[in-house]
Amino acid sequence: MEMSMYSALFGALTTETRLNISANNLANVNTTGYKRDRVSFEDTFFRYAHDYGMDPRGDIREKQLLPRSDLVAQPRLAMQQIDFSQGALTATGNPLDVAIQGPGFFKVAAPGGAYYTRNGAFHRSPEGMLVTDQDMPVLGNGGPIQLPDGRASIDATGAVYVDGAQVGQVDVVTVQNPEALQKFGANLYMPQTGSTIQEGVAEAGRTEVAQGFLEKPNVEVVEEMVSMIETQRTFEAYQKVMTSSSELDSKAIRVGTDKM
Repeated sequence: MEMSMYSALFGALTTETRLNISANNLANVNTTGYKRDRVSFEDTFFRYAHDYGMDPRGDIREKQLLPRSDLVAQPRLAMQQIDFSQGALTATGNPLDVAIQGPGFFKVAAPGGAYYTRNGAFHRSPEGMLVTDQDMPVLGNGGPIQLPDGRASIDATGAVYVDGAQVGQVDVVTVQNPEALQKFGANLYMPQTGSTIQEGVAEAGRTEVAQGFLEKPNVEVVEEMVSMIETQRTFEAYQKVMTSSSELDSKAIRVGTDKM
């Protein structure tokens, strides 16, 4: 099979991955606190066996006996990263809606342990706990936060008040190595397998909690749409290369058969 077929195939597969990521980003354009995924690609070089058949001296043979060295580049997915850049804040007026301005995460309890999130759409559960919009307990000082009956509010440091009396402190933490986080689902993040998260306390003045606001996703709709169009056209180009390569192979086989 022609090397062009392999190159086009790997290019199409990586392009399909890029298209799926853009589609997922667009699907979460209304998800509170969502962080988009980004990918990067690299060329992987392959050497032929005769590339290593080098003579120790250039004057041993007068004529070149082996073909010139060749390198074949094939595109590969090099890295997929989460873009943790700040999203815009939108006012809701709900005293239990909070958004993080700056680096940091809320911590919530879910089956399997504690997870990180940027989604601050909180409310009071029937059991009197501060929970997320998916009814996961919000952690404060390592445990769930109980909300007595009354008028609740959350200040810029994450302190929770009911009728003016502090009843808890929302855990707002920073992660020194966010590249070690992976998406778990339900807009949650967890450490990658084998990774250790370096967690720290959010710095005052650098990270603040905005009451009555929610963070929008950091997805640029126009940018993602342009990326999808570009990716689709690239995928179609790879398809044409594979079709042309297949036709050339078929033609070469027919010619070889006719000469036999």
